[in-house]
Amino acid sequence: MSPLLSIVLPVHGVERFLPRCLDSLGLGSTPGPGLPAAPPDTPGSPDEVEIIAVDDLSPDGCGAILDEYAARNPGLRVLHLRRNQGLGGARTAGLAEARGRYVWFVDSDDWLPDGTLAAVTAELRREEAGPVPADVLLTDFDHSYPDGSSEPNPWRHLLTGSPLVEGCTAAEHPALLQTVMAVWNKIFRREFLEGLEVSFGRGFYEDISVTYPALLAAGRLRYLDRSCYNYRRGRPGAITSTASPKHADVFAQYDAIFAFLSRRGLTNQRLVFDRTVKQALTVYDTPGLVPAELRREFFAQISAHFARHRPAGYSFPAGLRGVQYRLASMGSRRAYDELRRTGRLPRTLRRRARAVAPAVRRGVRSGARFTAYNAFRQLPLDEHLAVYAAYWHRGYACNPAAIYEKARELAPEVRGVWVAETAAHAAKLPDGVPYVIVNTPGYLRAMATAKYFVNNVNFPHTMAKRPGTVHLQTQHGTPLKSMGMDLKDRPAAADGMDFDRLREAVGRWDYLVSPNPHTSEHFSRAFPGRYQLLETGYPRNDRLALAGAAESAAVRERLGLAAGQRTVLFAPTHREGRGGYVPLLDVRDLAERLGSGYTLLVRTHYFHTGGAGDLTAGEGAAAIVDVSDHPAVEDLYLAADVLVTDYSSMMFDYAVLDRPVVIFAPDWTEYRRARGVYFDLMASPPGAVATDLDQLAEALLAEDPAAAARAAFRERFCPWDDGGAAERVVRQIFPVHGGAAVPPPAASPRAASPAEA
Repeated sequence: MSPLLSIVLPVHGVERFLPRCLDSLGLGSTPGPGLPAAPPDTPGSPDEVEIIAVDDLSPDGCGAILDEYAARNPGLRVLHLRRNQGLGGARTAGLAEARGRYVWFVDSDDWLPDGTLAAVTAELRREEAGPVPADVLLTDFDHSYPDGSSEPNPWRHLLTGSPLVEGCTAAEHPALLQTVMAVWNKIFRREFLEGLEVSFGRGFYEDISVTYPALLAAGRLRYLDRSCYNYRRGRPGAITSTASPKHADVFAQYDAIFAFLSRRGLTNQRLVFDRTVKQALTVYDTPGLVPAELRREFFAQISAHFARHRPAGYSFPAGLRGVQYRLASMGSRRAYDELRRTGRLPRTLRRRARAVAPAVRRGVRSGARFTAYNAFRQLPLDEHLAVYAAYWHRGYACNPAAIYEKARELAPEVRGVWVAETAAHAAKLPDGVPYVIVNTPGYLRAMATAKYFVNNVNFPHTMAKRPGTVHLQTQHGTPLKSMGMDLKDRPAAADGMDFDRLREAVGRWDYLVSPNPHTSEHFSRAFPGRYQLLETGYPRNDRLALAGAAESAAVRERLGLAAGQRTVLFAPTHREGRGGYVPLLDVRDLAERLGSGYTLLVRTHYFHTGGAGDLTAGEGAAAIVDVSDHPAVEDLYLAADVLVTDYSSMMFDYAVLDRPVVIFAPDWTEYRRARGVYFDLMASPPGAVATDLDQLAEALLAEDPAAAARAAFRERFCPWDDGGAAERVVRQIFPVHGGAAVPPPAASPRAASPAEA
């Protein structure tokens, strides 16, 4: 009986990487896939998996390595080619020798994660046992980098949860064509593949002449939501980073793809054409790929591709992308390059651009900003300028505000300027705080010349940090929920997060502030980078640590809270997938349970707009006040006798005050499953836990629920909140002359409650 799976392994010039690849296929020194010790029909036995390695006249020691492995592994066969065939030719030679019912083309510088062969063969057996076996099984994968780091498949959100999980065609899930078109994460039913009458091309991009036809013609595609492949990126010699005339090989592969579509009468030509044009222009635009002396010819081939394969009735995309496509179709390379460089079209062409004028105008505006920004970047760095921002330029808040105030005191020669999204946001800044508005000349100059960046989120990726600039990332909360790269396996929570862009942003950080040991542990993994971790405590919590009874009383007076009222701050967090503010608690019902001796302050998450809705309380009920727009959440902490939250990081900040916290968690199991968490909040809460209205009202009416739990929580999460965090950060980042150094983080003091005040 033929094997279930044939693995075809083309090998050329990968001596450093080959042993790891072979070992991951179970060909190491211990019994595993392919060894005689494996019984028949066991995943990886010779009866189930065969491995065909093709030595493509490798110039190094790969041939000897393969022979050594084959001598002790009957499941491995080695073909030694007498002349170099290239990656496509080697795969073709291996496919001709394959006997498996399915075939998988694995690159010999990559490797499979542990347990992959067993998982894949089990999935293939299930497919064969079903009524309609998959023609192609797609697998998930990870990108791996030379520094040992990795990142998940950036297109995973287009696959997981899609019809591909159960099985469908490409026509039923066209988003498939936006994912990687490489061959290595696709396992083909061999009879189907051979029946397509397609072949791997020669030179670069050799596999797309197989993958496109296979995906478009398959009667059934399946996606296995498991990382089954580690694709090595960034190694020398990879085509994605190599300047070569062979990048023009892509056009021969396009011709083969469209010839197949015509033979089969397939109707996906618009989608395929758009994808090929996008790829060709990406190759042209990427610095260092197409040699300078060949760029004119390469662009002419893009224009010829338009002439040969533009589908009938094709209309250009909207916006600036459509302008670029039009220029490529006309062969207007100078105009295309000018538009890419400056955002402007040459004057002679602008007269003919009325049909695309709106998109051109948008391009001009963005291009003019880009040109101005690059011009400002030619100026010397301003050693005495720091740019501050918080919450996507929405206001003056959080750790950056605390650092700004302490820097004005300790490093007054460093001028601070705040970034505001709009004039309306700028109007809310405190009096006397300098600011610039996004995309104005002042903003572009500040971002291009500042010595220091301070933000609690990331600046736009277009504002690239210059050599010599110091970027301080503060973040904005102790994490309960999964963050950053830890979301790579949680697409619903990641909500389309671009992990490539995130890694790029983290690579710009020089310092990251940590509020406590718990955060240090998890942020180091969630945001992998070479920055220095500042274990200082959160600057924004200094005010809470140092607050006295008089400040709490003054805040309550400013908020108009009556003396003697017990004040409850209700502040739920954002939940992915629920849209706007969808409370799981009827605060009006709670107000009636608490009675007139209470005041409820309701604060929605800053992702939500429009406040908390109708909060009219009945007669005899607690007063309800919507404080969603109050600019300083620290005011609300100081005013409140007790905090009610669910999974918000506010619980960690409020714990600095050593006041009661009640966790309202009616959906903990669902939230934990969907978002992922770093610890079991139900096992280690900061206070009482309620899952329904009755329990919540009972906890709030009690004198001081769960004081012991709060003490343990403070010891774990507030050890550095001693009032000196901002000074520790400023002395680390800015030039501070004189004065005694602030001591290391100490135990957090206890602040007086409003009742005590």
